[in-house]
Amino acid sequence: MQNFIVTTTRKPDAAAEDLAIRTSEKLGGQFVKRENFSLDALKKAHGAENILLVKKNSLSIVTAEGELFFHPNTAHLRIKNLRGGQGDRLIDALKISADSKVLDCTLGLGSDAIVESFIVGESGKVVALESNPLIFQVVSHGLQNFSDDSPHILEAMRRVEVVNADCREFLKTCADNSFDAVYFDPMFRKPVKKSSGINPIRPLADNRPLSKEIIKEACRVAKFRVVMKEHSGSTEFSRLGFKIAGGGKYSSVSFGVIDKTSLNVRDLPIDRLFAD
Repeated sequence: MQNFIVTTTRKPDAAAEDLAIRTSEKLGGQFVKRENFSLDALKKAHGAENILLVKKNSLSIVTAEGELFFHPNTAHLRIKNLRGGQGDRLIDALKISADSKVLDCTLGLGSDAIVESFIVGESGKVVALESNPLIFQVVSHGLQNFSDDSPHILEAMRRVEVVNADCREFLKTCADNSFDAVYFDPMFRKPVKKSSGINPIRPLADNRPLSKEIIKEACRVAKFRVVMKEHSGSTEFSRLGFKIAGGGKYSSVSFGVIDKTSLNVRDLPIDRLFAD
């Protein structure tokens, strides 16, 4: 993990300072009293690449690309649309519904996991993985503590089970067909630069491309579908054996699907799906 320190705002209350100390101990990092120093001054003094900043009941990460904090973001609009009877491209690709079990292998800022959780409901299950401990702390804390006036959003957020784990290792621990769907949203091979909201996460993100071995494991774990989001036109879909789902003609992103219920997949050993 990149070098970091944990600090607070300039005039923290006792609860914020206590949260900062506990978080630094949990992460094995260094807690630094903010006093009246700027964040840049603290970075320089302690040789830190990133700062985990504790505010009143919230966490954020200050990276070279900006400040990363938790917010439901597009989940608000997407859930509003779903409640109004409109579709959602990710949900259409995953083909999940109430009671479904979803393994979201790339939590990121959490918007997709919130929408998934809304769809599967109280009787379903969404497990979301985040490999970076700093992102894990910020987003998992946000999912459990963020305040919102929409009970649908709050309930969906609180139900997401976040695990600080690398999908490469976690998938190996899962039983065959233990989730209805497995989802990947890796960092795009060709970043969408105009997506400024995602920029602060780039210095912390896992930029390794998905491998055929990971997708093979996902196919073993998924009962019905494996889905990946990537830049439209990406060669990752064909390289990893995904068929691009319909819809989103003018979107900069596409969803690829491996459907285990289709004849061409069901009748083939998983090993042959990824034969060179």
